[in-house]
Amino acid sequence: MAGRILVIEDNPTNLELTTYLLKAFNYTVLTAADGSQAINIAGRERVDLIICDIHLPRMDGYEIARRLKGHSVLRRIPLVAVTALAMVGDREKVLAAGFDGYISKPITPEIFIKQIEEFLNGEYRDGGSNGVKQGRED
Repeated sequence: MAGRILVIEDNPTNLELTTYLLKAFNYTVLTAADGSQAINIAGRERVDLIICDIHLPRMDGYEIARRLKGHSVLRRIPLVAVTALAMVGDREKVLAAGFDGYISKPITPEIFIKQIEEFLNGEYRDGGSNGVKQGRED
């Protein structure tokens, strides 16, 4: 199932890898390097999924989540954190901020694409150590 995915990432290498993987599986990829740009894109483009780093300039991923989930229309778009945060409590903090799921870095290409497909299909589930981390089922 191909879809339109907004990737919010300020690291050029991570953005290039993520974009390459998604395009290789026929996803349409929109990109943003910061939160303001991301919210503008999400507001004017049809987006099926948003993938967001946590550590971003000017507006971090937590604030992006709060703003998107506070919007009557944008709140319906699944929002997934892709982050290297791995300390105890980080997953819970990400989900509490409004993210619908959590994917750990570093990513494995095959697993990452499977996770994206699961999110797009509404199959949010806990996939284990490098799997999809279930959020809420609003």
